[in-house]
Amino acid sequence: MAAELKPIHSKADYKNALAEVERLWGAKSGTPKGDRLNVLATMIDAYEARRYPMDPPDPIAAIQFRKEQNA
Repeated sequence: MAAELKPIHSKADYKNALAEVERLWGAKSGTPKGDRLNVLATMIDAYEARRYPMDPPDPIAAIQFRKEQNA
């Protein structure tokens, strides 16, 4: 049986969760492994949003960047 799911509080917890996601990658949705993968992915997303927040881009800079990419 897989270890109990616990919140991600530290970098070590985060690395362990990423390793387990890699192991479970490709699990079918609706199966116990697929459900575990879904929960881990949600927890990782929440941890990353809290630990590594990203500000939205400046609208003018985003338009200029897009124009440069299309040139």
